[in-house]
Amino acid sequence: MIEREKKAEIIKNFAIHPDDRGSPEVQIALLTTRIKELEKHFARHPKDYNSRRGFMILIGRRKRLLKYLHRIDEKRYKELIKKLRLRK
Repeated sequence: MIEREKKAEIIKNFAIHPDDRGSPEVQIALLTTRIKELEKHFARHPKDYNSRRGFMILIGRRKRLLKYLHRIDEKRYKELIKKLRLRK
């Protein structure tokens, strides 16, 4: 789970406006952080198959949000990909 301070910092960095909590950019950034933390977990625990299912669900959710953002605003999509250092 993401710590409260780290989550607040991510929201601040990716928010479109000051009260933003649910924009695609914020959601994708939070999911990316959780995915990176789970990658570290799986490096230490390669046989944790039960957690892997949740991990795959998170990856699918992020993929759908990225697809949505690309569809509605390609410029914002490209900026986010560059900022998060994701391959696309």
